[in-house]
Amino acid sequence: MKGKRVVLCASRKLEEMATLIEKQGGIPLVRPAQGTVFAKKEELVHEIEEVIASRPSWMIFTTGIGVDALLEAAERGGMKEKWLETIRQANVAIRGYKTAAALKRIGIAPIAESDDGTTKGLIRSLQSFSFAQKRVVVQLYGDTAPSLKQFLQESGAIYTELLPYQHIAPDEAVLGQLYEEVTNQQVDAVCFTTAMQVRFFFSFVKEKKDLEQLRRAFARDVVACAVGKVTAEALSEEGVDRIVAPELERMGAMIITLAKHFSAN
Repeated sequence: MKGKRVVLCASRKLEEMATLIEKQGGIPLVRPAQGTVFAKKEELVHEIEEVIASRPSWMIFTTGIGVDALLEAAERGGMKEKWLETIRQANVAIRGYKTAAALKRIGIAPIAESDDGTTKGLIRSLQSFSFAQKRVVVQLYGDTAPSLKQFLQESGAIYTELLPYQHIAPDEAVLGQLYEEVTNQQVDAVCFTTAMQVRFFFSFVKEKKDLEQLRRAFARDVVACAVGKVTAEALSEEGVDRIVAPELERMGAMIITLAKHFSAN
């Protein structure tokens, strides 16, 4: 990684990752693409009330932190038992081991589960079920999961999203700087640690810049690096085919895997 300029899009553990990059001989550059996350308060309580009243046929959970946040909001609103009963009477599907653990703590077992922790895996697990005119509530976090939404809507589901958090987009000046650096080959790699960073960056480019130029840069000159499967899947859905990602989904492992990629190429 000697002399390689590596962008970090994260907003946490930056010092730790920057140190790892420097130890590998690289030059870390911080370009936060995470945005700001706020927990919803009263708004979320009202959304949970609406879900309870709608008696959904399916509830799909995609993050453990989202499961916990919804339970806390239901408790704040004095409807924890009604919320749990709503989940119990529905068919439950999940993505990810943290989601499974969060539901296990409240005694909920899914009938469908992603086989590899990705949204594509979740969709595979749902393909044998009928969703025509079924009310489906999908809990999301930072990733909008467009492929899941498309699958459910094309299957005839009455689709509702439930987001426990409000996401404020990152500084457009930073995203614009990152775009120029990637498309002008001023950096060698960009490290994404959440799908949210991918969505914010590519949404900005679609609206303000040249998306195909960005895709070409990632295909030929700049390495797109993902911390794990869900982030890599988001990059793939945005049209990035060359992605470096570690087997162990950790930030440190991501940097080491990227260093090995540079050494091998």
